[in-house]
Amino acid sequence: MAAAATMAAAARELMLRAGASDLEEEEGPLGGGPGLQEPLQLGELDISSDEFILDEVDVHIQANLEDELVKEALKTGVDLRHYSKQVELELQQIEQKSIRDYIQESENIASLHNQITACDAVLERMEQMLGAFQSDLSSISSEIRTLQEQSGAMNIRLRNRQAVRGKLGELVDGLIVPSALITAILEAPVTEPRFLEQLQELDAKAAAVREQEARGTAACADVRGILDRLRVKAVTKIREFILQKIYSFRKPMTNYQIPQTALLKYRFFYQFLLGNERATAKEIRDEYVETLSKIYLSYYRSYLGRLMKVQYEEVAEKDDLMGVEDTAKKGFFSKPSLRSRNTIFTLGTRGSVISPTELEAPILVPHTAQRGEQRYPFEALFRSQHYALLDNSCREYLFICEFFVVSGSAAHELFNAVMGRTLSMTLKHLESYLTDCYDAIAVFLCIHIVLRFRNIAAKRDVPALDRYWEQVLALLWPRFELILEMNVQSVRSTDPQRLGGLDTRPHYITRRYAEFSSALVSINQTIPNERTMQLLGQLQVEVENFVLRVAAEFSSRKEQLVFLINNYDMMLGVLMERAADDSKEVESFQQLLNARTQEFIEELLSPPFGGLVAFVKEAEALIERGQAERLRGEEARVTQLIRGFGSSWKSSVESLSQDVMRSFTNFRNGTSIIQGALTQLIQLYHRFHRVLSQPQLRALPARAELINIHHLMVELKKHKPNF
Repeated sequence: MAAAATMAAAARELMLRAGASDLEEEEGPLGGGPGLQEPLQLGELDISSDEFILDEVDVHIQANLEDELVKEALKTGVDLRHYSKQVELELQQIEQKSIRDYIQESENIASLHNQITACDAVLERMEQMLGAFQSDLSSISSEIRTLQEQSGAMNIRLRNRQAVRGKLGELVDGLIVPSALITAILEAPVTEPRFLEQLQELDAKAAAVREQEARGTAACADVRGILDRLRVKAVTKIREFILQKIYSFRKPMTNYQIPQTALLKYRFFYQFLLGNERATAKEIRDEYVETLSKIYLSYYRSYLGRLMKVQYEEVAEKDDLMGVEDTAKKGFFSKPSLRSRNTIFTLGTRGSVISPTELEAPILVPHTAQRGEQRYPFEALFRSQHYALLDNSCREYLFICEFFVVSGSAAHELFNAVMGRTLSMTLKHLESYLTDCYDAIAVFLCIHIVLRFRNIAAKRDVPALDRYWEQVLALLWPRFELILEMNVQSVRSTDPQRLGGLDTRPHYITRRYAEFSSALVSINQTIPNERTMQLLGQLQVEVENFVLRVAAEFSSRKEQLVFLINNYDMMLGVLMERAADDSKEVESFQQLLNARTQEFIEELLSPPFGGLVAFVKEAEALIERGQAERLRGEEARVTQLIRGFGSSWKSSVESLSQDVMRSFTNFRNGTSIIQGALTQLIQLYHRFHRVLSQPQLRALPARAELINIHHLMVELKKHKPNF
């Protein structure tokens, strides 16, 4: 229907335009007839009216022309006037039909109107009810806000009252002195648990009263008198108890560690005194310091004196040095020297004193040792003395920190007040002993004992002895270095001509050095010290020079080499028993031994096989220079060498073996030298074979008398000694 109406409107517009066009053609402009040219008089034409809005009409026409039905009508050539009338007729018919439909549905429309009216009435009432509800809700929300404000205010008042009640309750509880507290403080013994509990309560109440007095609380005056009387009573009882415990330390044969442990159970007593009666606390501390200081000093002075009585009677003296000859004697009235100086240079079992099990073993009991006639070296006494000092000092320091509630510098000062006199006495005794001590191994063991005890004290978290350990080391190190330097000087100044008869066996001075050096090296390996290694290096140089000086006293080079090899082998063997295989001393003497052994083998082979050695070297030199033709003139010499070797090599080897075994005290070393000599002999004879294989000597008749090299090797193996 809309499309039909649109087409009808478009048709009417086209018809109007067509009619206007025909009229203009018939009448000309403004109806004046054809050919009449007069100006167009528009007058008062109102172009703003709807009839003259041509632009809008054009747009409307253009829109209608775009319609599909209009386009179809224009394409088919339909008469627009007729089509317009037909459309108008259809519209009238539709209008009539619509009117009839409306009349038929008039009752339903009226009923619908009535229903709509009734619904409007219901909706109006609902609107009124909702309006009433909205006003009621507004009043309820205001009431809820009021209630919330009242509830918040009540909560604030409640919290404030609870806070005030808590503060007042704490204040009242802190000020009230219960009867149980009064009874316990006045009547209960200090050793009962309830006295300790009520004493803690009294301390808390006294602190609370002091705090409230600082705030200006007037109620404190009501209980101040009672608390003061209770405090005085508690202080009196505590003072008597602690002083009684301290005085019990003074009884003879008392183990003061037991009352110390008992005092730790009541360490709060001193804390109470410290907070409530500092004068009494200072009195107790001073009394404790005075008592324990005297006890420790007396105990250690007595123990040290009795301990030194079980030391070995024979100790090293200033003449017991490494370079001093055994034949040296003192005056007629002088004290006999140490029976065997080698014992002061030998470690033996003395090194066990720094082993973990022995280091913290129980201390020595002098009277038990005297009854058993047992004697100990100085380092064992030093270990026992300082282990007792370490153990007691650690216990004392921890007790001081815990009972007297001190730490840091205050704990150090209090510890020094208790143990200072004892430590000073011990240092003076050590200094006095070291002035006449010439036992370097003992001093070095003492150094390592101190180093280990210092580590133990650090593990126990007791730094109070650090300064003492430093002072002890400051005494031991210079003495140890002095003794080492004295030994170095004694070796340096030793005159081999004053040593009496010499032989090729290891010298006793080199044996002393080997034992002494291996002892220090084995001890130093546990806690290395570079200064020790430097001093040992100086001593080693002097000993090597001494060995060379003594060797120079022998007339033959063979004896010199035997002496050197025996001494180097002995020193190397002793060092390898205790020192590591890669130590500097072991490597140095191994190189010296190898060099002298090789030289000795050449010296050993020279008498029986010297001609063969000389010829092989000369022939190899000629062959290397390309002068092998000169060997033709050596046929007689070669023949003599072949026959001489074949006739005498067995006896020469036998004599050589016997000579080696007689010359060297170490059979293993002698075996090694014999094996090296035989090996070198086989190599020499093999080189001799190669020389004889040259064209110049290949036709020599004596070559038939050569010994087969493999046969020689088999025969020489029979001369290899087995041990």
